[in-house]
Amino acid sequence: MEAFKKLYDIVVRLRAPGGCAWDREQTPGTLRGNLIEETYECVEAIDEKKPEHIKEELGDIFLLATLIAYMHEQEGLFSVSDVLLANCEKLIRRHPHVFGNDPLGILGAGSDSGLSSEEILKNWAKIKVEQEGRKPKDSVLDEVRRGLPPLDKAYQLQKKAAKKGFDWLEVEPIVGKVKEELEEVQAAAAAMTINPAKHDPADLEGELGDLLFAVVNLCRFFKVEPSVALQRTNTKFTDRFKYVEARMKENAHEMTSANLAIMDTYWNEAKASEV
Repeated sequence: MEAFKKLYDIVVRLRAPGGCAWDREQTPGTLRGNLIEETYECVEAIDEKKPEHIKEELGDIFLLATLIAYMHEQEGLFSVSDVLLANCEKLIRRHPHVFGNDPLGILGAGSDSGLSSEEILKNWAKIKVEQEGRKPKDSVLDEVRRGLPPLDKAYQLQKKAAKKGFDWLEVEPIVGKVKEELEEVQAAAAAMTINPAKHDPADLEGELGDLLFAVVNLCRFFKVEPSVALQRTNTKFTDRFKYVEARMKENAHEMTSANLAIMDTYWNEAKASEV
C-alpha cells in the first residue's frame, strides 16, 4: 500500500502544473504504443529469466497503467481507486471456488474444491453472463477482441474455434497444411514473376496470409504463443545482425550485397557463439 501510494503521488506530481512537460503532454492515446512496447519488453525479460530485468519492466507497466488511469481521474471519468477496486471485485466474483460467499473476499472462505482449469473457465463464462450482465455473443469468435494485432488475433480465433471442437487432434495434418500453403505461395509467386501484368498482388498477399495462419495453428498445437515466439526471433536476429555489423566494420568491409558471402560467414559466427 505504501509503495503504490508513493507511485501514485509521483504520477500526480508529474502531471501537475510545474511537473514534467512530457508527462503533462501525454494522453491515453499517445501512450498506447508505449504500453504495448513495455509489455513485450517484460515478456522478453521473463524469457531471459533475469529477476532484476523483470522487476524493472514490471515497474514500467505499473507506471503506465497508473498514469493512464490517473489521466481519466483528472477528467473526472473514474479514479485510480475505482480501477483497483473494480478489479478486486471482479477477481472475487469470478473465483467463488476460492472465496465462497465472503462478499469482501478477505476471510479465506471457500476452497479450491478440486475444479480443473477448464471447469473454472466455463464458470467464468457463466458468471460474465449471469452476474455481470454481459450479452452472450452470436458467435464464439465474437469474443475475440477486434483491436488485437493480427498475429495475436489469429491465435485467439483458433483457440476459440478449438473450444467448439473445430481443431486437429494430431500434428501431422497441421504440418501438411503448412506445406500446402507454402506450395500455394510458391505458385502465386511464380505466376506473378511469369506474367506480372496479369497477376493481382492481392493473390500472393492472400496466400501468404494463409501460410501465416497455418503456422500460427502449428504454434498453438505445441502451446507456443506465436507473438512471443516471433519476439524471441526478433531479438535473436537483432543480436546476430549487430554482431555482423561490428565484424564488418572491424575488418573494413562495406555492408553491401556484394559482400553478402562475408556477412553470411560472420552471421554463422554469431550463431555458433550463442549458448
